[in-house]
Amino acid sequence: MNHLRFLRYVDEVARAGSVRQAAERLHVAPSAVIRRIQDLEDELGSPIFERLPRGMRLTPAGEAFVAYIRTRAADLERVRSEIEELKGMRRGLVRVTCSQALAPSLLPEAIARFRVSHPLVAFQADIADRVHAMQALRDFATDLTLVFNPTPEADIEPLAEYEQKLVALLHHSHPLAASASLRLRDCMAYPLVLPNRDTGGRQLLERFIARSSLRLSPAIESNSFEFLRSYLRHEQAVSFQIAVGALDRTGEFVAREIEDRGFPRGNLVLARLRQRTLPVVAHAFAEHLQQMLGEPGGRWL
Repeated sequence: MNHLRFLRYVDEVARAGSVRQAAERLHVAPSAVIRRIQDLEDELGSPIFERLPRGMRLTPAGEAFVAYIRTRAADLERVRSEIEELKGMRRGLVRVTCSQALAPSLLPEAIARFRVSHPLVAFQADIADRVHAMQALRDFATDLTLVFNPTPEADIEPLAEYEQKLVALLHHSHPLAASASLRLRDCMAYPLVLPNRDTGGRQLLERFIARSSLRLSPAIESNSFEFLRSYLRHEQAVSFQIAVGALDRTGEFVAREIEDRGFPRGNLVLARLRQRTLPVVAHAFAEHLQQMLGEPGGRWL
């Protein structure tokens, strides 16, 4: 299927915006990429890319052609998965994109448990915010997304939703760690280390604060949840996280519910691109995730 490989050249240039970078990712010479693009443009009778001083940009015709390439590639992956399923080998690739909060515990365990019964299935796990995760679905760069509080969009189909509490995250040595639950005012007496304002949890917190007499003045902000968690080792500070992201089996960190009336909650959403038929193994993994998140006892929720 060499023709499919040549179509991938176009897709990689579109993603990278550069022939050189695309060639590096494809492990081919830049001249080979340029030659195949020219061949396709001659066949289509229209330029696919605008040649710019600092790279390549899709023309309107190129945008339509790349959408065709990505749809075709996704369909081929689904067919391959179905063929492997018929052969009883259960091979395939599952591509899943999730929020940072799910990266430390939930997604690794979900994949590991799935691979016990599907050891030949490979995974591509990407971490992204909800906006980039939704775009990855549209670009056919991922099969499934599991993100917190995405904005409802017509072309995105939620497969399942799970309510998540926003909780305070503390180091076990913090003075507030001994309390079973906290008031938000208690937390404000300590330095706050918070995720950036574009995260769902931060936005929920800010909306709640805006309706109260309290003032949110973070000492530290970061786009890395791992950094925020690690910082709690060095100062008696407080962070906030959705419940699934606050899980810690080591005992070093503790999560405490906030008992203020109406303290915010949101939804963890498993989604796919609407009207897209998923590869067999991706569909099986989606069902596996739903079963895991719905386990009795609600360990993850």
